[in-house]
Amino acid sequence: MDFKRFFEFTSLFLLALLLVFVQPALSQSSGKVKTPEEQFGFKPGADRMMFDYEQLIDYLKILEKQSPMIKLQEIGESPLGKKMYIAFISSADNINNLDTYREINKELALNTNLPEEKLNELAGMGKVFFLATLSMHSSEVGPTQAAPLIAYKLITTDDPEIKSWLDDVVYMMVPCHNPDGMDMIVHNYNKYKGTKYEGSFYPGVYHKYVGHDNNRDFVTLTQKDTKAINWIWSKGWFPQVMIEKHQMYYNDARYSVPPPHDPISENIDSELWNWIWIFGSNMTRDMVSENLSGVVQHYLFDDYWTGSTETCIWKNVIGFLSEAASVQVAKPIYIEPNELKVSGKGLSEYEKGINMTLPWPGGWWRLGDIVKYEISSTLSIIKTASLHREDILKFRNYIAQRDVKNGKENPPYYYILPKNEQHDQGEFVNLVNLMAEHGISIYELTAPATIDGKTYNEGDMVIPLAQPFRAFIKETMEAQAYPVRRYTPDGPIIKPYEISSWSLPLHMGVNAIEIKNTSSINNSLLKELKGTYNLEKNSPETFKGLIYSCNNNAAYKALFLANQIGVKVQTIYKEIIVDDKMVPIGSFYIPYNQADLKKIQRIVLEINIPPIVDTIGISDVGNEIKIPKIALVETYYHDMDSGWTRYLFDSYYIQYDILHPADIAKKGILDKYGLLIFTDTNAEALKYGKVTYGSYSFTINMPPEYMGSMGDEGVQNLLNFIENGGRVISWGDSTKLFMGTLTLKKDKNTTETYTLPINDISKEITAKGFYCPGSFISLKLNTDNPFAYGMPEVTGGFFTGEVMFKTSIPEFDMDRRAIATFSKKDILKSGYCEKEELISGQTGMVWLKKAKGDLILFSFKPQFRASTQVTYKLLFNSIIR
Repeated sequence: MDFKRFFEFTSLFLLALLLVFVQPALSQSSGKVKTPEEQFGFKPGADRMMFDYEQLIDYLKILEKQSPMIKLQEIGESPLGKKMYIAFISSADNINNLDTYREINKELALNTNLPEEKLNELAGMGKVFFLATLSMHSSEVGPTQAAPLIAYKLITTDDPEIKSWLDDVVYMMVPCHNPDGMDMIVHNYNKYKGTKYEGSFYPGVYHKYVGHDNNRDFVTLTQKDTKAINWIWSKGWFPQVMIEKHQMYYNDARYSVPPPHDPISENIDSELWNWIWIFGSNMTRDMVSENLSGVVQHYLFDDYWTGSTETCIWKNVIGFLSEAASVQVAKPIYIEPNELKVSGKGLSEYEKGINMTLPWPGGWWRLGDIVKYEISSTLSIIKTASLHREDILKFRNYIAQRDVKNGKENPPYYYILPKNEQHDQGEFVNLVNLMAEHGISIYELTAPATIDGKTYNEGDMVIPLAQPFRAFIKETMEAQAYPVRRYTPDGPIIKPYEISSWSLPLHMGVNAIEIKNTSSINNSLLKELKGTYNLEKNSPETFKGLIYSCNNNAAYKALFLANQIGVKVQTIYKEIIVDDKMVPIGSFYIPYNQADLKKIQRIVLEINIPPIVDTIGISDVGNEIKIPKIALVETYYHDMDSGWTRYLFDSYYIQYDILHPADIAKKGILDKYGLLIFTDTNAEALKYGKVTYGSYSFTINMPPEYMGSMGDEGVQNLLNFIENGGRVISWGDSTKLFMGTLTLKKDKNTTETYTLPINDISKEITAKGFYCPGSFISLKLNTDNPFAYGMPEVTGGFFTGEVMFKTSIPEFDMDRRAIATFSKKDILKSGYCEKEELISGQTGMVWLKKAKGDLILFSFKPQFRASTQVTYKLLFNSIIR
C-alpha cells in the first residue's frame, strides 16, 4: 500500500470536512433564479422552437452566477472551436467540495489496495457522480432542449425528496456533446421554418467531419469532442454512472431504456450488467407511474460494439443509453396507430408485453413530449443513484479489484509491443499514446527479458492486464470473436447491431504479442510511461538527404506536408541499405536544400518517426513526386464516409477540393483535376439522387438545391474524364458506378459501349449465405505492384460485404491487375462472418485501365472511420503512384 498517498489523501479530506463544518451552511441564492422562459422567450420543448448552443451556454452561465448549486467546467473544444462544458448540479455543499469528491472518485476507481475499513469510509463520505451526455447526434434535439428545464428544476426545487437526492448525487451534464452539429441543425431548421421544407433532412454531416458517426469514435479518439468526453471518465472525474441520450425513429416505441438487448460484451464484469438492469427497471417503473406510455426496455440496441455507451462500461462505469422517438426536428408529427411498429429485437409486435407494459396509442407527438420523458428519466436515474449510493461507490472499487485479480490469474497477462519488430513504427507510437490517453498504464522494459520463451529488448512496451481498466485493454487489444446468440435454440442468430471488429493492433497494423503463460514480470524491469511517448530523433544539421520508409504511414504524411509547403520529394526506385537500415522500394527522399532548411526541420519535428539520414548522397532516387489535383465527391445525404475521408486528408496534409454530384454535370469542371475520389456512397444517389438498396429506393427529404445528382450528363463527363487520362479512386457502394454496361458518347454521332473487366458479385455470394457485418478480413497483396508499396504480403482490411469483385479478361483499350485478394484460408481475423469460404481468393482491390485513364477500386474500406491505418498506404499509393 502507498502510505504516503494514503495519509496525503486523508489529510486533504479532513481539511475539506473542517471547512464544510466551520463555515455557514451554503444555501440557494436568495435572489430570483432566471427561468428558461424568461431567458429564451419560450418554454423549451414548445412546438417549432429551439435555442442554439451559444444561447444554451449563456443561460447555464447565468444559473451559475445566480445559484451555488451549479458549476460549469470547461473540458475542451469542438472540432470547430466551440468551448465544451460539464455543468455540475448538486447541493451547494457538494458543489463547494467538488475537488474533494473528485479525489474520492479517483481513489475508488484506481486504488485497488484500499483496506475494507478505508473503502467503507470513502463510500460513506463520497457522492455518486452521474454523467449525462446529451444529443451527440445533433438532429436528436430533445435531450439538449430539455437541459435548461432539468437544470432549473434541480436548483430551484422545494421538493424535499429531490433535495435529498442531490445531497447524495452530483449530476454531471454535458449540455451538448456536439456543439457544432447543434448549431447546424437549429439554424437550418429556423431557415426553413414556416416553409414546406421545415423539419427536412439536414444537407450534409452535422459535425465538421463525422456526423452521426461521432459515437463510433470512442476507441480511436480522432475527434476533439470525443477526446473531451473520454477524458471525463478516463482521467478526469471518474463518474460511477453515465447515460448517453439519443432519439430513434418516429413510429417506434416512445422511449427505450436499459438494459440493452443481447449480445453483450463478455469482457464486462457481470455485476455491472445487473446494475444497468436496476437503473433501467427503475426508469420504466418511475416513467410509467407518471403515465408516460411507450417506454420499452431490453429492446433493439445491443451493447456489443464500440458506440453503444462510448466505451465507458469498458472502464467500469455503469453506462447505458436512452432513445426517444423523434419528431421532425422540432415540428410535431401525427402518427396513426397502424403506423406504429417495432424492430424485432425484444419486441416482435407493437403490443403490451413484459418489455413494454404500457404501449403508446398513437396521435400527436411533440418536442415537448420528448422533453417531458427526458426530465422524468433523468430524475429517475438521480433517484436510483441516491437510493444505492454507498453500494454503487463500493462497487466501483470492487470491480477495479476484480479487474486486477483477473489480470493476475487469467490470461492474457500482458500485451508486449516489441519496439524493433514493427512494420509501421509510426503506428506503434500512435497506439502507445492512444492507450495512454485512455487512462491505461503502460511500461517500458529497461533491460532484456525472456517472457513466454521469447526474448524482448530494452525499450519494448508492456501493457499489463492487472489494472482497473482491464476490460478496455482486452476489448481493444484482442481479436474480436462475436458472441453468437440465437432467438430460439438452433434458430437464427441475433445479428450484430453494427460492426464486429475494432482490434487496435490488427486495425493499426501493430505487432502486439499476447503473454499467456508468464503471469508476472519483475517490476524492476519496468518503467512506467509518463507523458507522451516519442521515438528518439534529432534534426540533423548536415545531410545530403532525408529518407522516410514507405512502410510507415507517417512517411506519406511527410510527403504530403512537404508538397503543401513546397519542399521537393523524390521516390526511391529500388530497395537499398542506408546507415545499416533497409529502405524499401517506393520510399521517399527529401534532398538537402539550404533555402528549404527550416521547412525540412518542420517536417522532421512534426513527423513521429525519425528519418534515415543520408550523409553521402545516394543515387537510387527517381523523379520528383507530383501529386495530382484532387476532387473528393461528397453528397449532401449525411455522407459520413466522405467526412471521415476529409478528416484523414486534413490530418495528412492532403489537399483537395469538394465536388457535389451535380457539379460533375457542369461542362469543363473536371478539366482542372487529375484525380476524382468517390467514397462509400450509394451509386444511385450519386447518379440520380435516389438512394437504392436492392429493390428498395427512396429520395431524401431535402430542399431542391441539395438534391442535385450527376445525371446522364455527369456520367458522360465522368467517363470522358477517365477516357482522357484522369484517375478515379472508388470504394464501397460507389464502385457500382463502374459496373455493367457503360456507354460513352464520344461525339454527336459516335458512342462506345463497353464493360470494364470487373463485375460485382455480391448479390450472388450473399444469396449463397455469405454475411459479414463489418469485420477484419485477411488480404494477400501483390507487393511488386507500386500501389502496394510499403505493405506486407499478408495484411487485413475492414470489409462489410456490400461489394465483391470478380475480374475478367479485358478487351479493346482496357486492362486490369488485382492488387489485393482475399486470402484462401484463415480469412476471418476479427469479428464475425458466415460462409467466409465464398470469398476465398476473390479480388479486394483492383487497378483498371481504360484508354488513357485508370481506376483503382476497393471492395473493402481502406480508411474506415479513420480506424484502419493498416490499409491507409493502399489509398495513399493510389493517389501518388
